[in-house]
Amino acid sequence: MLLALSRCWAPLSRRPLPLLVPARGRKSRHDPPAKSKAGRLKVPPPVEPAELLVVSERYRQYRLVLQALRKEFKQEVMRKHREERLDKESGAEAMEEHLKLMAWNSAENERLRKKREERLRREEEELQDRKLQGALNRAKLMEDFLKQKEREVLQLQEEARNFITPENLDERIEECLDNPRNYNFAIDKEGCIVKRSVPS
Repeated sequence: MLLALSRCWAPLSRRPLPLLVPARGRKSRHDPPAKSKAGRLKVPPPVEPAELLVVSERYRQYRLVLQALRKEFKQEVMRKHREERLDKESGAEAMEEHLKLMAWNSAENERLRKKREERLRREEEELQDRKLQGALNRAKLMEDFLKQKEREVLQLQEEARNFITPENLDERIEECLDNPRNYNFAIDKEGCIVKRSVPS
């Protein structure tokens, strides 16, 4: 396979480069005209007089508009040059006006800076007050929570006195046997006991 490829490539590398030909088959400027066009005379296309009149009138109007625009632009450039020259002549007045405006600008900037610093200081104080108030509220909530938990603990301790433990089990059984309770009864709409059955 490689031998076949080397044989195909060898003749191509030894061939001379082809001569460059003009693109799309065009003739050079020294070639004579074609035989079919040797006796041909170039005749311009016919022009209709009415159309020529219209076109020439339109060109005249176009040239007038273009000339007016050129004059307008030239006057504008001349006016700018004149204004620049007058500005240079009245440079001292403009500089004085500029210095006044810069002084006013500096004073205004200083006033706004003081106002901004005052506002930022006030906002910082309000933020500190809010933080302090939040800390006090959290402390109060924590204190209320602890008081509630203490009350719950005391209540549980109070209830624990009545709990049945292995030490007082016999005593509680004797107490229940001495004082029997009957939960088998009927009540009316007002909540009064109507009928009670005797436990067997």
